Amino acid sequence: MTYYLAVDIGASSGRHILGHVEDGKIALEEVYRFENGMTEVDGTLTWDVDALTGEVVAGIKKCGELGKVPSYIAIDTWGVDYVLLDKNDCPLLPAVAYRDASNAAAAEQVEKIIPFESLYARTGIQRQTFNTVFQLYRDKQSGKLQKAKRLLFIPDYLTWKLTGVQHNEYTIASTSGLLDAASGDWDRELFGLLGYPTEIVGPLFMPGSVAGPLSPELEQAVGFPALVLHAASHDTASAVAACPIDENSVYISSGTWSLIGTENAAPVTSKEALRWNFTNEGGVEKRYRFLDNIMGMWLFQRIRKDLDKKYTYDQMMDMAKASSFTGTFDCTSPALLAPENMIEAVRSLLGQPDLPLPDVLSAVYHSLAHAYDTVIRRMEQLSGKRVDSILIVGGGSKDRYLNALTSKVTGKKVLTGLGEATALGNLLTQVMHDKGIDLTAARKIVSASFPIREIEG
Repeated sequence: MTYYLAVDIGASSGRHILGHVEDGKIALEEVYRFENGMTEVDGTLTWDVDALTGEVVAGIKKCGELGKVPSYIAIDTWGVDYVLLDKNDCPLLPAVAYRDASNAAAAEQVEKIIPFESLYARTGIQRQTFNTVFQLYRDKQSGKLQKAKRLLFIPDYLTWKLTGVQHNEYTIASTSGLLDAASGDWDRELFGLLGYPTEIVGPLFMPGSVAGPLSPELEQAVGFPALVLHAASHDTASAVAACPIDENSVYISSGTWSLIGTENAAPVTSKEALRWNFTNEGGVEKRYRFLDNIMGMWLFQRIRKDLDKKYTYDQMMDMAKASSFTGTFDCTSPALLAPENMIEAVRSLLGQPDLPLPDVLSAVYHSLAHAYDTVIRRMEQLSGKRVDSILIVGGGSKDRYLNALTSKVTGKKVLTGLGEATALGNLLTQVMHDKGIDLTAARKIVSASFPIREIEG
């Protein structure tokens, strides 16, 4: 039996999920899980890439201990963040996290050189102050970029640690704001305008392409050989790859972020798309993921942390359901990016400093549902198509109350059923490589394997 291993790493946790295909269906098995998170070092939010590497290797080794050796391995993570390597292939640390406050100032500097309207017309990527195109300017100002020989996005870096091969994968690179929207390749003229050295990036590799075998050292460490592939290395690109959607449906990849969008054959960079801050990111088979980002389950994650994890997510959901408060706030507010206290940040946005916890939670639920509705109606205007259904996938798809509110507020049919969409999409790119099938055939495996259920508003 051929096993495939998805190493799926989010901003708060990571997991290793084995998959195998039998009788036209794919079966999943979680074999390893670990915590992840940003660490503050000297006032800067960073990623501990050494710890991440250790966890990736530990999870691969666990497969051998279970007697389920994967033939293929691929990694996906969140977007935009990266590690710079010097001429001796030593990481130029720290690896700064996208939520660090330094990114906002860098974004302002870039936009003095290239107004965002011009940047959007080139790249089709929405304005987020943490986009790679802005982060690199911070590194240029500090002198760090001048010491760099290579830029590797987080999944590219981890793939390098497994194989010794330094590649840039397309879907993760597409989140950077450094690609030309029309060609899907690096915008080298943009590099020149901003004074970024073009030699720090290499050719782009597509999802399902080969990175290389485990290095001899890694093969010895884990106890078996395996071929490392490039997944759709951006976690949302993997999640969308698993979605059996049609032209009249949208997906919501519901995790730390809620990514709401559809698939297009070409980028949309109109003035309306710019005004509403839609983005055009890369997908499997070079499809464009046309979407908007809403701060998703991050709001609940941080509220739970503020409460020292006193309540489970289900208990928080029940408190919200019991509340009659229906006030809403702007889910895209920068105040929610990395607040010292999320509860106080929400209260401040609502203008109610003494709002009880159940009402705060209710406000988060209603604000998310109304934000989804706004994005979907804008997508209808931009595309000229009516959206009939919403497919919610990812960890947040398990939140029954949010699903019900989404159906009620949008008036659309809401479907759920792919709680592990990101890992599943990662595995599908491996299956596509191994079996020589296309994305349409791969999605048929998903439809045969997992029931999609309609929820009631």
